[in-house]
Amino acid sequence: MYSVTKRIEFCYGHRLLDYDGICKHPHGHNALAEVEVRTDALDKRNMVADFSDIKRVVKGWIDSEIDHKMVLRHDDPLVAPLQALGEPLYLLDSNPTVERLARLIFDKTRELGFNVVSVKVWETPNSYAVYAGD
Repeated sequence: MYSVTKRIEFCYGHRLLDYDGICKHPHGHNALAEVEVRTDALDKRNMVADFSDIKRVVKGWIDSEIDHKMVLRHDDPLVAPLQALGEPLYLLDSNPTVERLARLIFDKTRELGFNVVSVKVWETPNSYAVYAGD
């Protein structure tokens, strides 16, 4: 089994609803996603996947969809006022926890054609969540 991991940095804001801690307030993170792609056999270039392809495709999606955006639950009361102000948002059906972001990036990476086996998202330098698929 071979694997490669691409690290992708991005920034986002969020808050958690139905939560009693300080993360119930809007705040931001400088995040780092580690996208691991795996295969049993190398391609004709002797690669699992070209790092530049992962960067172009997966980082391209992250940059266009969630980087420097507020990631909020679709029913968050902040959605309407932020939309009225023209602020960039990415809406989820559930609380935008780091666990949920790891799953989102995993699912999108798979949809984009990579044999992703795990995504680790560092929310802070000391805290991360991993989604490793089913």
